[in-house]
Amino acid sequence: MKLTAKAKYSYGIGALGKDLVYGIVGTYLMFYFTDVVGLAPAFVGTLFLVARIWDTVNDPMMGMIVDNTKTRFGKFRPWILIGTLINAVVLIFLFKKPDLEGLPLYAYFSVMYILWGMTYTIMDIPYWSMIPSLTKDKQERERVAVIPRIFASIGGLTIGTFGLTFVALLGGGNDVKGFELLAVVIAAIFILSSVITCLNVKEPSTLTAEGTDKKADRVTFKQMTQIIRKNDQLMVFMGVVLCMNLMMQLLGGMAIYYFKYATGNDGMFKIYNGTAGLAEIGGLLLFPILARKIGRQKLFKVGCFIPVIGLVGLLFSGLLAPNQPIFTMISAILVRGGGGFVLASTTVMLADVVDYGEFKLGTRNESIIFSVQTLLAKAASAFSGWAIGVGLQLMGYEANQLQSAGTIMGMRGLMIFGPIVFIILCFVIYKKFYKLNGDFHEEIIMELEARQALKPAKIQG
Repeated sequence: MKLTAKAKYSYGIGALGKDLVYGIVGTYLMFYFTDVVGLAPAFVGTLFLVARIWDTVNDPMMGMIVDNTKTRFGKFRPWILIGTLINAVVLIFLFKKPDLEGLPLYAYFSVMYILWGMTYTIMDIPYWSMIPSLTKDKQERERVAVIPRIFASIGGLTIGTFGLTFVALLGGGNDVKGFELLAVVIAAIFILSSVITCLNVKEPSTLTAEGTDKKADRVTFKQMTQIIRKNDQLMVFMGVVLCMNLMMQLLGGMAIYYFKYATGNDGMFKIYNGTAGLAEIGGLLLFPILARKIGRQKLFKVGCFIPVIGLVGLLFSGLLAPNQPIFTMISAILVRGGGGFVLASTTVMLADVVDYGEFKLGTRNESIIFSVQTLLAKAASAFSGWAIGVGLQLMGYEANQLQSAGTIMGMRGLMIFGPIVFIILCFVIYKKFYKLNGDFHEEIIMELEARQALKPAKIQG
């Protein structure tokens, strides 16, 4: 089934606002808490970790709720809209510093951050869960899956490159006010982009002729855990995506500290983020073309290899030529261009994992399976946030001060060597265990289509 261009790009634009939100939280929240609000880095890192423990239950539960939703508007769009509206409000309060000090201030931001994670889940899971329901055609799915990733990268590029500039302009030199107003602007864009998606991307009604309370169609908590546990390729996917996200989150969270303190040139942060964002978009745009020419499998492996070279280059450019943007730009292109290939691959992989789950278990559970993607992104964010926060504290980091040689060395380790380890692990897991490629995947699709063709005959009989 081919989608109209209007439907494809309306779906994709929903990721723009969504990832502007994720971008300001993922790129700047640690910095905002430590350098603007003045919270202790170790506390912030621990908060990030503890908040995600709840998500190990919250995210799959949200997937189960979506899969059990029965409305004439479908099961995805209602939750996309509800989640967007709630999360936009929470985002504003997350970046609004109250007139509090000490323990009450710590408690306020702890509650806001946990609420932000919970409400983001409400929107994010149904959004990505729509992909497998839009088309089963392999090449069409590759094209569709890339579009929201491109819009997401545009959102990340914009906030990563110009975020601090916007803060300075909106705040007039007052970072507290600047971050608050930027959050308001992003919340408004978030709502607008989600409304465009919900209006222009149609999905079939999930109301059945027999009624909406048909218990046989509902997924229980026990069934949900079995769906995740018995899908071996989902378990492989979880390992791949967790490692990929850990690489990206460590890079994203450490970059602002690395360039400001380790290289001594915080202006290079904008150059790195801008180049990296454009490179990721380039990788995503090239993905469908290269996937047809050399295959997804080879492209994924190339996407894991290139960032290692880029990270080594980033280390040497920071040591030997911190004021030469060309070396930083080349390194950024390698790191995030290859990352774009991996990012696009995993989006298509997860849609294939949904098909495999239906093939193996006999049930199609997009939202439960896609909830794993949100959970893994949050888990990686939590671990990297904890590692950065606790790491900075142990290194002896002092906000807005000249850092010691030991602190700078620790920053280089977190920025460079941590991501290298995780992208290598990502490659090893994929190469050894992932099997939804080539003829086997084609057999799965043919079998599912054959089962679908038999359904009307069964109903009539």
